[in-house]
Amino acid sequence: MAIRLVTVALVFLAVIISHAFPWLKTPVIFSLCNGLAVLGVIVLIRAGQVSFGHAMYSCAAGYAVVFSARAYNLDGVLLILIATSVATLFSALLGLFIVRYRGIFFGMLNLAFSMVLYSIISKFTTVTGGTDGLSFARPQLAGFVLERDVFETVLLYAALAAALICGFLAQRYFESAPGQALAAIKTNETRLEYLGISAKHVFWTGYLFSGFLAGLGGSLFALAQGLVTPEMGYWVRSGEFVFIAILGGAGHAIGAYLGAFIFEFVRFYAAALLTGAWQLTLGSVLLLIIFMAPEGLVGILARRRKPMRKKIM
Repeated sequence: MAIRLVTVALVFLAVIISHAFPWLKTPVIFSLCNGLAVLGVIVLIRAGQVSFGHAMYSCAAGYAVVFSARAYNLDGVLLILIATSVATLFSALLGLFIVRYRGIFFGMLNLAFSMVLYSIISKFTTVTGGTDGLSFARPQLAGFVLERDVFETVLLYAALAAALICGFLAQRYFESAPGQALAAIKTNETRLEYLGISAKHVFWTGYLFSGFLAGLGGSLFALAQGLVTPEMGYWVRSGEFVFIAILGGAGHAIGAYLGAFIFEFVRFYAAALLTGAWQLTLGSVLLLIIFMAPEGLVGILARRRKPMRKKIM
């Protein structure tokens, strides 16, 4: 019940804040985009694995958006579909190799591949724009040419719809048989194999879903920003995704969005008020969460649900 209330509250806050304070519309969109990518990281955490390079799929989707927009002047909806498909295919191919490994080897392999992608994008200046990145003109959305303010509003609702649908699907996946098999990789992978279930296949499916979520978030982020740079795939960006996952908690899909909103707005205001020490503020918030709620903000909500159930019983 508490988690549902928080979900409804986040939706209303996202809509009300963006309309009451138009200058906060972009941070809200970025929060939703980051939340989608973080949800992908949470899928892997459910299997007991942490990716330190998952931003590469958001980056791949972002560059797919900018290349397609500049070359073919496609509609925004098509750009999202193409970019998400590119990121999903990329994760499917890399996943065939990466899912063989566990623990620190899994995390470092993801980091290594992400840094290879970052280096390639940074060096091929004539194609990718190098460290300056590439910008593109605001595309049509569903065939309509929109002014910037209207474009951002439509994109906000599109990102919100994507976040809700993906959050629902992810939670259903966690509670399904394949999702339980994914969680079994964390607890007892050997027993899973004894049951005749391929742990590699289960993990590859989860990794594929994870890449899809990161790609969807990256494509929406690129459309909102109108600019794509190699920083989208840098290890710091991947670290932020892990940071947000810890902050929100991996116990429920809503944790990705809850953590993303808090992260984005703490960074937004800390950077404005404490220009030289906003990282210190973020670090302090994370330390407080780790000490007070090791399972993240979702863990606090889960603890509140248990006493309520006991009272009802």
